[in-house]
Amino acid sequence: MEEILRMEHITKRFGDVYANRDINFDVRAGEVHTLLGENGAGKSTLMNVLFGLYQPTEGNIYFRGQKVRIDSPAQAVKLGIGMVHQHFMLVEAMTVFENIILGDRNSKGLFINREARKREILELSERYGLNVELDKPITEIAVGAQQRVEILKALYRGAQLLVLDEPTAALTDLEVEGLFDIMERLTQEGKSIIFISHKMREVLRISDRITILRAGETVCTRERGETTGEELASLMIGRELAPSHYEKVEQAGEPVVQLEAVDYHKESKHSGLSGVSLTVGRGEIVGIAGVDGNGQSQLAQVVTGVLAPEGGVVDLKGSRVAQFTPNGFILESVSHIPEDRNKMGLVGNMSVQENIVLKSTDDPRFSSGRGLHLKKRAMRRYAQEMREKYDIRCASIDQEARNLSGGNQQKVILARELEGNPDLLVAVHPTRGLDIGATRFIHDTMIAARDRGCGVLLISADFDEILEVSDRIAVMFEGQIMGVYPGKNPPISEISLAMAGK
Repeated sequence: MEEILRMEHITKRFGDVYANRDINFDVRAGEVHTLLGENGAGKSTLMNVLFGLYQPTEGNIYFRGQKVRIDSPAQAVKLGIGMVHQHFMLVEAMTVFENIILGDRNSKGLFINREARKREILELSERYGLNVELDKPITEIAVGAQQRVEILKALYRGAQLLVLDEPTAALTDLEVEGLFDIMERLTQEGKSIIFISHKMREVLRISDRITILRAGETVCTRERGETTGEELASLMIGRELAPSHYEKVEQAGEPVVQLEAVDYHKESKHSGLSGVSLTVGRGEIVGIAGVDGNGQSQLAQVVTGVLAPEGGVVDLKGSRVAQFTPNGFILESVSHIPEDRNKMGLVGNMSVQENIVLKSTDDPRFSSGRGLHLKKRAMRRYAQEMREKYDIRCASIDQEARNLSGGNQQKVILARELEGNPDLLVAVHPTRGLDIGATRFIHDTMIAARDRGCGVLLISADFDEILEVSDRIAVMFEGQIMGVYPGKNPPISEISLAMAGK
C-alpha cells in the first residue's frame, strides 16, 4: 500500500516541556490510522504540527514521498491535508454554503458563480453521503450536520488526508454510525484518515492500524487484527505501579453519599449513566478511573445537584435526595471542584477576593441582614488569610481571577470549597493542565480534607493521579461501574481490563 505521510523523529518542545519527543508516524493511502492515548499524551500537538499550527522543534515531514515544510494551515490545505478540529471552526453568521467556499482559492474575486459551486458541492456530498442543507445558517443545524460541513469543506479544498480530532465527542450513537459510514466511503476511494480518539470500542471498530502515544512518545503501532481492547488499554496506561506518597484508608466512616441503580440518559454510552451504584464514606477518597467520556461528567453533575437522575436513588448523609439543585447540595455541605475551572469554577472578571467569598456572602462573618450589608474589611482580611494558607500567587487579592495561572486559579477554588469543612468534596480533573508543584499541593490538600473526615469523590482521566490518592478505585465504562478495587496494592491488570469494558 502506498505511503501518503511519514513523520520522522518529530519533537515539539515548549520551553523545557516536551509535548512530543522523537515520534515516528506514517499513514498509508486508503487507511484509517488511529492515534490513541490518554488526555495529554501529545495527540493533538502532533496533529497541530502536521497542520502547520506549530513548527516542530526537531524532525521532518514527508508527504507523498516529498520532504515538506508546513508553515501554516494554508500550506497544509494546499498539499491536500484537511483537519476537522474537535471544536468546529465554522462562522456562525454564515450559511453552510458560505462556510464551505470561505477562503477557497476558486471562490476569490468579486463574482462567484454560486450555482456552479453549489453543483460541485452537492456532487461531493452525494458521493460521500455527506447530506447537508446548503442554504441553512450554521446556527440552525445539528452538531452532526456541522461536522459533515467541516468534512465537506476539507474535501472541497482537495483533501487527500483527513485528520479527525475526537470527532465523536459530541455525537449521538446514531450520528457516530453515520460518521463511520462516511469514513468507510472515503477510504474506499483511496483517501486516508487519521482518527484521534480514546474510545476503545470506536477505535477497534473503525481502524486499520492503531498507534499508541503515551506521555508524548510513541509506544507502538498495531494492526487492528492483531490486538485487543485489553492490550490497547494496558499499553495506553502502561506503567509499573509506582508507590504512592500517601497512606491508604482501608476502613471508611459512614456513607456521605450513596447511589443505588442511578440512570441518566442510559441509552447514551458516552454521556449517560446506567444502573450506577456507588458509596463514598467519610474519611476516604473514591477515585473514578476510566477513559474520559464514559459518563464521568454526568456522575459528577448528579452528585452535585446539577442533573436530576431519571431512575434510582441518591442518599446524602442518610437522607434520600428529593430535589436536585446545586444550591440544595451546597446547603448540604457538598463542595465541588468543577472540570472547567474557567467556565464553572470562577467568575473571571471578579477579583480573587470576590471569588473566595462567593459562596459565603450570607455568612454573619461577612454580612449583616442576610447578605444585604457586606463587611468589606472582614472579607478582605479573610481573603488575605486564604491567600497565605493556600499559597495563591497573585499581584493582590484585587487582581481579576482570569489573569491568574491555572494552578493559582485552582487554589482559589480550593480555598473557597474546602474552608467550610464540607462533608463531601467532588473533584473533577482537579490537576488537569497544572505543573508538578501545583499538582502535589492539590493532592496534599485533598488528603488533608479526607483526614478531617471529608468524603472525596475524585474523577480523573489521569490514571497516575487515581493510583496516587485513591483509597478505593471504581472503574467507569460506557456509563456503568465495571468494578471497585482497593487503592492499596490495586490490581492494575484487572483495572486495565475494566477500563476496556471487559
